Amino acid sequence: MDPTPLFASILLIILAELGDKTQLAIISLSSCSNTLVVFTGAMLAFIIVSMICVFIGDALRMIVPLQAVNLVSAVLFLAFGIYMILTREREDCFRESSSKYTFLSTFSMVALMEMGDKTQVTVIALAAKYGVPIMVYVGVIMAFIILTGMGVLLGRVFSRKIPLKYVKLGSGVIFLLFGIFFLFEFLICH
Repeated sequence: MDPTPLFASILLIILAELGDKTQLAIISLSSCSNTLVVFTGAMLAFIIVSMICVFIGDALRMIVPLQAVNLVSAVLFLAFGIYMILTREREDCFRESSSKYTFLSTFSMVALMEMGDKTQVTVIALAAKYGVPIMVYVGVIMAFIILTGMGVLLGRVFSRKIPLKYVKLGSGVIFLLFGIFFLFEFLICH
């Protein structure tokens, strides 16, 4: 079996989520709440939202021709890359003062933040492009485990060591490269 969907999912989700509002919220929550509870709440939200997006992407693949999927994927990745490079503002971190409802707060916040977020649009595009939903889903969840683990363990240290503008710039360049690759793939097949 071709491991490309797995590795592409891991790489693109990590790049899409680094410096994202959800990642910043997880870092912020873990700096003032129980890290295990924050990790569990965030991962449950990622698991549910990502599963829905993989199903949507797989269904789109059955309806939409592959050439159209390649073109739309290219446009989405190019747009995300440009957006990430051009936006310089730092998104506000959410702070939870009470740890009594940390799990519910984390789950709700992450699930709501991820609905319609570029990360989940990326999940839909990957599932539609590769047509191997289980490989995409496993890659996405692996990426979220890595990112959420980093966020809760590093907390404030992570956000202080790597300036957000460099994270966004590097992520934007990678998205542009994938967008160019998908566009090239569309032009070759078309």
